[in-house]
Amino acid sequence: MHKHYNGLKTALLFGAIWALLLGVGSLIGGGKFIWVFALIGVATTFYGYWNSDKLALRAMQAYPVSEIQAPQMYRIVRELSNAAGKPMPRLYISPTQAPNAFATGRNPKNAAVCCTEGILELLDERELRAVLGHELMHVYNRDILTSSIAAALAGIVTSVAQMMMFAGALGGSDENRPNPIAMLLMAFLAPFAAMIIQFSISRTREYDADEDGSRLTGDPLALASALAKLEHGVARAPLAPTPKVVNASHMMIANPFRAQDVSRLMSTHPSTADRIARLQAMAQRGL
Repeated sequence: MHKHYNGLKTALLFGAIWALLLGVGSLIGGGKFIWVFALIGVATTFYGYWNSDKLALRAMQAYPVSEIQAPQMYRIVRELSNAAGKPMPRLYISPTQAPNAFATGRNPKNAAVCCTEGILELLDERELRAVLGHELMHVYNRDILTSSIAAALAGIVTSVAQMMMFAGALGGSDENRPNPIAMLLMAFLAPFAAMIIQFSISRTREYDADEDGSRLTGDPLALASALAKLEHGVARAPLAPTPKVVNASHMMIANPFRAQDVSRLMSTHPSTADRIARLQAMAQRGL
């Protein structure tokens, strides 16, 4: 188990979001209709999971590159993929000066790694290697599936809550009917709680990718240096928080938006200072 018990944290967070879902569902007809929303959630999860690479790459207007076009990226990713004993993903570049990188795809055989033009200009080779190791571990750890399930569960909670809001607003005197005030209260609070849990899962997976990626490259301090540069680079050239980019932002190694645009509670990424401190501690322990 990882030093910071990230796998256990993820399991507990999933348990929390399921408990929230069951609690919300139990207020509607004793939970009779929860399976309808569950089926919708499964379909949404499958679609997002199966098409995750296309959706994220399209959001960043990324284009595929050949080894002739990006020899450094190809060499680093090939070395890391061979070291991990995994197939090499497809490589893309996003034509933006905002420095960032992300990996996506439903499994290692159908994965893609994308770097922005900004990150390729900002980082030296050692730092870029650390970033690419981090991104590859998102694929190897099946984090796309994890994030898809978390998003689907949060979506189900929101859908059920909207149904509760409608039902609660109707009122009524049926003795078997749940308290409309309780339903309205849950309808307002449940989506917010589900979103916070979803973002917490994303932050936990970032810690895992930091740790596992650093073990793959053997150089946690390089990733710490890269994260520090990325924080300053994003401050200089942030991405606009359009809906498509917001939906893809949890896949990126650094929060792509200005700090004032995203609160710490609602962020999909841990604080850079905390990540750097953990990586430095990891280096002191000798991995």
